[in-house]
Amino acid sequence: MTTRSTTTTTRSSSTPSTAITDDDESASVSTSASPAETDATTKADATTERDATTKTDTETGTGTGTGTEPTSAPVEAGADSHRLLRPRRSRRRGLAPGKRLPASRLIGPALFFALWALASAAGQLDPGAIPAPWTVLKTTGHLWTDGTLPTDVLTSLERAGYGFALGLSAGVVLALASGLSRVGEALIDGTVQLNRAIPTLGLIPLFILWLGIGETFKIAIIAIVVYIPIYLNLHSALSGIDHRYVELAEVQGLSRFRFVREIVIPGALPGFFVGLRLGVTGSWLSLVVLEQINATSGLGYMMFQAQNYGRTDIILVGLLIYGIFGLVSDSAVRLIERKVLSWRRTLSS
Repeated sequence: MTTRSTTTTTRSSSTPSTAITDDDESASVSTSASPAETDATTKADATTERDATTKTDTETGTGTGTGTEPTSAPVEAGADSHRLLRPRRSRRRGLAPGKRLPASRLIGPALFFALWALASAAGQLDPGAIPAPWTVLKTTGHLWTDGTLPTDVLTSLERAGYGFALGLSAGVVLALASGLSRVGEALIDGTVQLNRAIPTLGLIPLFILWLGIGETFKIAIIAIVVYIPIYLNLHSALSGIDHRYVELAEVQGLSRFRFVREIVIPGALPGFFVGLRLGVTGSWLSLVVLEQINATSGLGYMMFQAQNYGRTDIILVGLLIYGIFGLVSDSAVRLIERKVLSWRRTLSS
């Protein structure tokens, strides 16, 4: 009786209990497993982990182990991926006119003379009405050799120079007096606008009666033609100066002279040079008409005499010389403007 009870107790203690948790069960299995089973489980887990690592490295392109190497460049996450995937920015087109062409002002006249020469060589132009360029050059050589052309050129330059100097002085003085003073504006601006509305060449008969038919009235007419554009542009530039600069000069306590020198003159120079260019061109335009009235020399007189004899080649010589004088004088004014106003950054510069 005693032996049977002891056997029952031993069996009960050797049988594992079924009322245990999952964690306890796994722990029991691991502790109760044999060494062979443990080694097999460890090798399976290592193989699975290695396969997963190899697959991940292959997909991301960073693996160095066995398997197929990536054929394309790796795409990394973060800032590097944005740098690699960012589209190439196209170059923006500039809106400025671009770099200035060398001798750009001579391209147009050169093209004109080339077309003129081609049309003359092809027989498309009547030699009696429009002589060929080589005919005009030959006539220019004969006139220069005879001494007629140098005398006429010097006489025209003298008349244009005197008239331009007088008109320039009058235009600047009147514009300053009218632009810097309300009293001066009331007295001068209306008179100049009235003079501008009257055709200048229509004043020729009146000026002949006043000043005679000599050189004086010619210079006076040229001066009127020159001073009007200079006055208009300079007066407009003076009126367009920002009033904040005037207030700044008052706060700084500048004198009248310093105000004109440091603020008025720099601010009005762009408009002044525009008027100067128009005045230079106007002096040559008026000269060609005035030299045909009771003149004994000058380019206009030479052209008038050629008209009486039907010499179109001589007329073209005079016109070409007028055009060259106008182009050279305008280019000189533009060069001075570029030097004086070098501080400005414009489309032209």
